[in-house]
Amino acid sequence: MVVTFLIFEANFETIYNTIMKISKAFIPTLKEDPADAVIPSHKLMVRAGMIRMLSAGIYSFLPLGYKVIKKITKIIREEMDAIGGQEFHLPALNPKEIWEQTNRVEAFGDTMFHIKNRDYVLAPTHEEIMTYHAKGVLKSYKEMPQIWYQIQTKFRNEARPRSGVIRGRQFLMKDAYSFDSSWEGLDASYKLHDNAYRNIFDRCGIKYFIVGASSGAMGGSKSEEFMVKSDAGEDTVAHCESCGYAANVEVAQSKIDPVERHEESKEFYEISTPNIKSINELCEFLKIDERQTAKSRVYVFNNEPVLVLMSGNDDVNETKLESVLGCAVRPGHPDELKEITGADAGSIGPIGFKHKIIADLRLENANSLYSGANKNDFHIGGIDLKRDVPNIEYYDLRTVESGEACPKCGEKLEVFKAIELGHIFKLGTKYSESLGAMFLDENGKENPIIMGSYGIGVERVLACYIEQNYDERGILWDNNLGPYQIHLLGLNMKKDKVIETSEKIYATLSQNGYEVLFDDRKGVQAGFKFADADLIGLPLQVIVGERALKENMIEIKVRRTGERVKVNLDKVYDKVAELLK
Repeated sequence: MVVTFLIFEANFETIYNTIMKISKAFIPTLKEDPADAVIPSHKLMVRAGMIRMLSAGIYSFLPLGYKVIKKITKIIREEMDAIGGQEFHLPALNPKEIWEQTNRVEAFGDTMFHIKNRDYVLAPTHEEIMTYHAKGVLKSYKEMPQIWYQIQTKFRNEARPRSGVIRGRQFLMKDAYSFDSSWEGLDASYKLHDNAYRNIFDRCGIKYFIVGASSGAMGGSKSEEFMVKSDAGEDTVAHCESCGYAANVEVAQSKIDPVERHEESKEFYEISTPNIKSINELCEFLKIDERQTAKSRVYVFNNEPVLVLMSGNDDVNETKLESVLGCAVRPGHPDELKEITGADAGSIGPIGFKHKIIADLRLENANSLYSGANKNDFHIGGIDLKRDVPNIEYYDLRTVESGEACPKCGEKLEVFKAIELGHIFKLGTKYSESLGAMFLDENGKENPIIMGSYGIGVERVLACYIEQNYDERGILWDNNLGPYQIHLLGLNMKKDKVIETSEKIYATLSQNGYEVLFDDRKGVQAGFKFADADLIGLPLQVIVGERALKENMIEIKVRRTGERVKVNLDKVYDKVAELLK
């Protein structure tokens, strides 16, 4: 029996060592950038043999890339387990009827994948399914709080998948859900996840910031995003370097002067403005400042039109508008504007508009304004919103811009693109009410379970790390996420001394718990090995060459800094341990 065990252990070690040798590994590196890749992480993940595209927005993770994914998920599991999380594995194939109970089939629209028979969908997230399992099981306040999570594949039919694994149609996500019997309990669960997320991203070596955000199709109240600044981002963020204020532009605010109200308010009058369609054209034609204009936009909500007034060239923030109106909106189509207003875009205004009118706070009670006349090629001057537009309502509706004052400290805001790493939501009772997940409180009264939802894009963590850690030669891994810690390069593996020394170093480091990728390829020139090593980017390169061995030395290179040190053979292990600290 003992002999059998020893044989098994020896065989296991042989297999373990073989799969770390490049001559036997599947790591298909490329010299040139792939034609379809634009951002650094996408280029480098393909070139380093980590991923390959199967179809637009659908990627296969090759062994090197999947090792990193497993390290990320290990960190996530450790931090989620530390706050009391219990791991599930839920089906990606869901009955459509469950999603219809929360009206999210309509909310997701074409983004949701439908199975051919239309009775099933592929889950883009799992709020409904987690609530389904909580229903009828969490019956008492005594059974809460609960934190349930999973790491599972999600599916979203992105119209324009881009940026490699950052925005794909199939992706790996950690989603967690909290179940509480009180709003104070939700606050505590939310705080636990906030801290866990900070620990996860810190351990992954990512520089991030946190912004206030819109809950969007998820619903709920408070929502925060963990973001990484990047030109590849699909989100736009307003950030103040001075005080740390940060918010997605969907909800961001700024300090900006309101439009001045003049003492005298003349009667409004009509002006002929042939072929004038834009605010800039109107200002040039009338020789006025854009702050004297009220731009008019028509939107449709619940099949009803609404006129939105903005100061000058300020842009309507449609997320803020939807929050105000309490439902999804769309811009009025060109062919329906004439029917609603009597004019085409560029000649629309508040005077005579027969439906709901709302305006941005900058325009509150403003006068002496110019806007469209609801008649093509005409505008109206002298508009007094307080006098001439009864029942107008004012809200924060504008999109902030770089250079505007921070709402907290008054310093300048910077607006830039960012990638969302994680998103945490206070869902409240949106899903428990829709699906009937109720519990009895300490007084025996029935209440809906109070929920939170917390997501992390696992592949995004990998891509964002690379976006922040690369140079002109390749990736710069650290100890936590690197697929291996050490890249052992045997130069001229036809020489007995190089082979023998490389194998000994490889065995010693592996047996002492280090993850070693051994470039044992024969007939491959040193230059190609160095190029692959820099491209893959492991923290340390241990280089065994014939020339240095004549002095009983090997060379160690720190990949991030390029520092090189020569080490006596009997000091290799100690030096590696020192450098990897």
